Amino acid sequence: MALHSSRSVTYSPAYTIVPTYECFNRCTYCNFRSEPGKSPWMSLEAAERILQQLQSQKICEILILSGEVHPHSSRRQAWFQRIYDLCDLALAMGFLPHTNAGPLSLAEMEKLKDVNVSMGLMLEQLTPTLLNTVHRHAPSKLPEVRMQQLEWAGELQIPFTTGLLLGIGETVDDCWETLTAISNVHERYHHIQEVILQPHSPGNQQSFDAPPFDPHQLPAVIAKAREILPADITIQIPPNLVKDAGWLLACLAAGARDLGGIGPKDEVNPDYPHVQEEALREILQPAGWELVPRLPVYPQFDDWLGGELALGVKRWRENLTPQPPSLLGKGECRDVL
Repeated sequence: MALHSSRSVTYSPAYTIVPTYECFNRCTYCNFRSEPGKSPWMSLEAAERILQQLQSQKICEILILSGEVHPHSSRRQAWFQRIYDLCDLALAMGFLPHTNAGPLSLAEMEKLKDVNVSMGLMLEQLTPTLLNTVHRHAPSKLPEVRMQQLEWAGELQIPFTTGLLLGIGETVDDCWETLTAISNVHERYHHIQEVILQPHSPGNQQSFDAPPFDPHQLPAVIAKAREILPADITIQIPPNLVKDAGWLLACLAAGARDLGGIGPKDEVNPDYPHVQEEALREILQPAGWELVPRLPVYPQFDDWLGGELALGVKRWRENLTPQPPSLLGKGECRDVL
């Protein structure tokens, strides 16, 4: 089921909440993490204050994006509970949560399914050679661990987003193999809603000494990805990492149709500010593209949701006319897919 018309491009009006930046992985290209014990955890009270301010804004999605606490850490259960409680709070306040917190156990995924309309995890690249380079000190970047997440998400019927990180030492064939693996797991479960193609973009914190992925190569990668992936998977690109407007349009012409979550800050790439909605429209509209907001769950997955998740999504999909936020219990997001 296609989410978009041939000349529409979607994005999610989103805000990112970070439970903690601490992470036991040390990926050399990372500009997000801090050392374990060095990053205070966000309290529920602080999150509630943020969410209250967002209720008068056009925010649909709350992305819960966290660094990883080791699975065997004595603090793992508390960390997971904090993520669950943040999702539950966001849902109760009228938003739609989407969690990306690294590899989770099957039980953790099953529990988070109750308070998330969708979830995600980047595969990045499945080649094991990166375990000797950028992932040398990143135990959770084992290819089989990350693929297991996609399998479990399918078994649990969780609408899922994944993607590739481009320019971290992989070969072109590695990219096609990773995309093929995504295609194969989707053919079994039909649960992948988006694949992100994210070019490596150097930041101030990383130790990885490599140039940025050339965005001029992105259209060719997108075109090949469109050949490999099933038609019902949308290809997403981050517009803040494709600086040239002409090449952003070339990426759309090649088959990309989503621009991801647009909010105040890109937490993963903090050196690259998000391009905001109005600026995107100024690029897209003269070229004949319509920018359309969407929810963090695509319509074909609505019947996978139950309880408060289903009610929340239904309210957002019906919210096509302006109403005071006090009546909605959340910010207005018009014409949402």
